[in-house]
Amino acid sequence: MSVIRDIKRPIQEEMLHFESKFKEAMRSPVPLLDKIMHYIIKRKGKQMRPMFVFLTGKLFGEVNDSTYRAASLIELLHTATLVHDDVVDDANIRRGFFSINALWKNKISVLVGDYLLSQGLLLSLDNKEYDLLQIVSKAVREMSEGELLQIEKARKLDIEENVYFDIIRQKTATLIAACCACGASAAKQNEETIKKMHSFGELVGIAFQMKDDLFDYNDDSYIGKPTGIDIKEQKMTLPLIYTLTKADKKQKKFIINTVKNHNTNPQMVTKVIEMVRQSGGIGYTIEKMKEYQQKALSILKEMEENEARNSLEHLVNYVIERKK
Repeated sequence: MSVIRDIKRPIQEEMLHFESKFKEAMRSPVPLLDKIMHYIIKRKGKQMRPMFVFLTGKLFGEVNDSTYRAASLIELLHTATLVHDDVVDDANIRRGFFSINALWKNKISVLVGDYLLSQGLLLSLDNKEYDLLQIVSKAVREMSEGELLQIEKARKLDIEENVYFDIIRQKTATLIAACCACGASAAKQNEETIKKMHSFGELVGIAFQMKDDLFDYNDDSYIGKPTGIDIKEQKMTLPLIYTLTKADKKQKKFIINTVKNHNTNPQMVTKVIEMVRQSGGIGYTIEKMKEYQQKALSILKEMEENEARNSLEHLVNYVIERKK
């Protein structure tokens, strides 16, 4: 975690101040809701999304009240989508803790997600932050579309590479893109700069997801997540899509049959993982991931050099070098 600590250095004070502001944004007079909000705050992750907001803000000058609101808005709406995702996926664990639905059941979880969503909307509207609200609302819409596109394609397992990139751009990258666009917008940058930072975040987000895909094929079964979990969940990731394009008819049939009908059979899943490793699917994904990393870094190089830009560069590199 020392890498994250170093990346956070230019925004250390802002991140601490943000924690208290975010707690305030989540407060509720309803005791049950307040208890759940405390639970959510207690189990926060690395806080990468607020980091992107604050570092982008610092890239263009000083962090202001709008920057804090942008980070809170992103976190509120992101947390709402995670709470709803756990209900949709029937997931009991989130970041090593019990999910909200595991502890308080689905009905309460859906209402908690709705509450977080409304808090985000009101935070923007009460402070007339219409530009920020537009950026983040578009991201939430795209996340929903990406999730639905993935569900639709998972039924037939007919995902081609361009569709895969569409899905991860919408599902994962759009929120990181919104963080960077919000950071630039809060710093009162022009439309062109906001668009550039949006593109930067999108490229980083796509690289981030490809790195996640690679964890599924790692030798160490507990780096990031248990090996083969994407196959068990019938998710078509880039290493698998590439392998299918290189496989002969018999291999293709075996892979599709395993993913569709035998995704909980450890022997068959292990065999598919081995086929992916042998096909060059991992090397191909790493190559693609590095392409996106370089494109993101080239956008940063256009910006004035300062502490925040250096930290953003380190954050981009961390995204593809992380161990989990």
